[in-house]
Amino acid sequence: MFSKKRRWHTIKGQPLTEMDKRVLYWQNKGKTVPTRDLIKTPEQIEGIRRSGVVNTGVLDEVAKHIHEGMSTLEIDQICYDYCTSHGAIPACLNYEGFPKCVCTSINEVVCHGIPKAEDILQEGDIINVDFTTILDGYYSDASRMFIIGKTTPEKEQLVRVAKECLEIGAEAAKPYGFVGDIGYAIRKHADKYHYGIVKDLCGHGVGLKFHEEPDVEHDSKRGKGMLLVPGMVFTIEPMVNMGSYKVFIDEDDPWEWEVITEDELPSAQWEHTFLMTEHGVEILTY
Repeated sequence: MFSKKRRWHTIKGQPLTEMDKRVLYWQNKGKTVPTRDLIKTPEQIEGIRRSGVVNTGVLDEVAKHIHEGMSTLEIDQICYDYCTSHGAIPACLNYEGFPKCVCTSINEVVCHGIPKAEDILQEGDIINVDFTTILDGYYSDASRMFIIGKTTPEKEQLVRVAKECLEIGAEAAKPYGFVGDIGYAIRKHADKYHYGIVKDLCGHGVGLKFHEEPDVEHDSKRGKGMLLVPGMVFTIEPMVNMGSYKVFIDEDDPWEWEVITEDELPSAQWEHTFLMTEHGVEILTY
């Protein structure tokens, strides 16, 4: 997504900080490093944190009401009502033509599922609800999986392992480590179950815009990608397929948004927005 060469610039007239020294060390070794605009200020972090509180509230509200027999369009209304009643804006609504305020992705739909009156939740479905909030200009982004009633052991395992992949990826994200460390850890865990990790989509920086640097790939190599520096805010959102990692865009979708597994086996995804600190990541959404 992002190809522009990034370089770290020191502040003229000010002595080098410990952060400057560590970033410059890796830059001089040819590694990809962030620029200062990707390091959020304390004020910006607090703004993103407040946005994350609303975003968490949206998904909590969905959790209270989601049930067999409801349409995904009803989920969209729940999200819109909660978000706007708390002074926020649904970031997805009309984003690059997306027609609704939330993504509702059922079973083999990997992501970007569009809420519809005719999509009725059935016993055994698994569904990802993905919402992004703008509050006072600050963005936060998270998604959760929901199991409708009782499902198969295979789907239950997929949902559980997808959450474990998110948690393991977060544990692998260390200050002055690399984005690739996240994807390596996720891939290693998914391999135990012979699951496919979607390669065509990834996590991303977030906070002042919907999508910022860095790209956070979920199938990568250690030591690859951008250097992770305290003050960076980004999502981790592995898309874990029961079968192949390959996906396609639904040709019947007039908006060309819905991503589906190529073998039409189920997929699961969990997502949080994270702040990188001096000690590891802090979750800003739940």
